[in-house]
Amino acid sequence: MEFNHISVLLQESVDALNIKPDGVYVDCTAGGGGHSAEILSHLNENGKMYLFDRDPDAISVLTERFKGDERVTIIHDNYSNIKFCLEALDVFKVDGIVADLGVSSFQLDTAERGFSFHNDALLDMRMSKTGLSAKDVVNTYSENELCRIITNYGEEKFAKKIASNIVKAREKQEITTTFQLSDIISDSIPAKFKRDGHPARKTFQAIRIEVNNELDGLKDVLPDMFGLLNKDGVLAIITFHSLEDKIVKDYFATLKQGCTCPKDFPVCVCGKTPKAIVKSGGVKAGKKELDNNKRSRSAKLRTALKI
Repeated sequence: MEFNHISVLLQESVDALNIKPDGVYVDCTAGGGGHSAEILSHLNENGKMYLFDRDPDAISVLTERFKGDERVTIIHDNYSNIKFCLEALDVFKVDGIVADLGVSSFQLDTAERGFSFHNDALLDMRMSKTGLSAKDVVNTYSENELCRIITNYGEEKFAKKIASNIVKAREKQEITTTFQLSDIISDSIPAKFKRDGHPARKTFQAIRIEVNNELDGLKDVLPDMFGLLNKDGVLAIITFHSLEDKIVKDYFATLKQGCTCPKDFPVCVCGKTPKAIVKSGGVKAGKKELDNNKRSRSAKLRTALKI
């Protein structure tokens, strides 16, 4: 199996980790192993890497790619369980963590995974290939629930109409394919609003986030990830849309916040000090990368160095 994926912001994220040759590093979303391989190229024989992925296809590829490398431990699990999984391996502190969030090129380009509105396939969208599927969401969620996730996770202004039309369509026939769903969405959006990208993009994003619990999982795990870092350790996270970026940005803001006493207090009484040095604004892909990989256009890297 070939897991084709162009690693986004590869050099920028690896450089940000300030890699120690004998350090311990974690790739939370290892995929095809692009970021992992680059980090490993900076480690000596005493360095260690822990590679997480919940996609069994990715695990197969990673196992083959890094076969025989004793520095590498591959973990078939959601990175939201990072603390539990590492502690089970007697790993309590690490020097750097990278997470390249969102759906991989392999998942998007493999039609039968049901992530893409560009290919007709069974509705699926499960990164782990287990549990709740996109088909389940589309055919069993109430109209109000559908409207909620399409509004909140897709930021789609026509969410109410889309949800209503999904419910009407499924009353006649079960919605089982990506093209069926895409057509329903397209028919729900006025023509003049279809010029800015594919009309199904936002709704597909919303359903994918719901299926994989992407936002809640990210929000809950950030403190665990930061807590695992040694002093001077770096947490590097690449996001691909405003919702997950806001979660990372807001959490990093709490890490860099110092004294919270009112400004008119003569001395600090709260005792709070910054926990991290955070690069504000986020790093985006340069022109060369954008030319080579159009999917990098929405990527943003944020990093926090533990102090």
